[in-house]
Amino acid sequence: MARLDDLLEKTSRTFALSIPPLPEPTRREVTIAYLLFRIADTFEDAYHWPPERRIAALREFEELLQENVPEKAVRVSRAWSAAQPANHEGYIELIAEVPFVLEAFFSLSNDAIEPIRSHVVRSSDGMGEFVSRTLSLGSVEELKRYCYYVAGIVGEMLTELFLLGRPFLSGVAGDLRARAATFGEALQLVNILKDSEDDANEGRRYLPEAVPKAEIFALARRDLETAEAYIETLRAAGAPRGILEFTALPVQLAWAALEKVENRGPGAKVSRPEVYRITQRVKRALDRGESPVAPAAAARRA
Repeated sequence: MARLDDLLEKTSRTFALSIPPLPEPTRREVTIAYLLFRIADTFEDAYHWPPERRIAALREFEELLQENVPEKAVRVSRAWSAAQPANHEGYIELIAEVPFVLEAFFSLSNDAIEPIRSHVVRSSDGMGEFVSRTLSLGSVEELKRYCYYVAGIVGEMLTELFLLGRPFLSGVAGDLRARAATFGEALQLVNILKDSEDDANEGRRYLPEAVPKAEIFALARRDLETAEAYIETLRAAGAPRGILEFTALPVQLAWAALEKVENRGPGAKVSRPEVYRITQRVKRALDRGESPVAPAAAARRA
């Protein structure tokens, strides 16, 4: 876990905070799953590569997930690293460590391997669809479809891992699955709004030009409310504290980021002291056995 945690910390500020509280074996499963999604994301984001090279890398990665051939993983990973798919040091290190991450993945239980693999492959396939064309989304429907492939599927996978080995959650499985994709979409929409200026400068326009930005902000707020309902469903069903903390923290940080961007424009960020305060607020609510999202939701409605 130490090496996996190191890769996690180098590739995601938010998830490096929220994954560690998860109970085992879910923590290890989610850590590995996140790193696999991040590998696919790295190829999708390799805009200095021609589309054909990015699509080929996504397909090669899908094959590695299906085959479990360590020698091939080493060979392919070296070729990817030599081609430098990213400028981010953490992502470059992750690509070099693909054989290690895959070894960890294939060491999981069969019950965990299949949902992780199937969801990562579906996400990778969807990414390839958008890589194959100039990325300029023309409608809210296209935006939602993109968010589904890169984040909604992640929400669906997490739900299956939360349900795994927890029969006491079976009664709310339908409710969780119905909201899972929107949970992921909510976080992705906030990121797109926050990064829209930088994306546009690099030739990526996720926000449809013909759609008022206020409409996208409203969609993000509705999605975050659905994400909070997802968390409350988990809490009411007796989900472990770590799962509640893992789901609540990114949502509360997303609310804070959305407010910053709406008031100050793209690029506005939640400061480290604010992240600390939000993290402590979530932890204190859970310490008291209270909802980690209800007080903030009530304050927004006031």
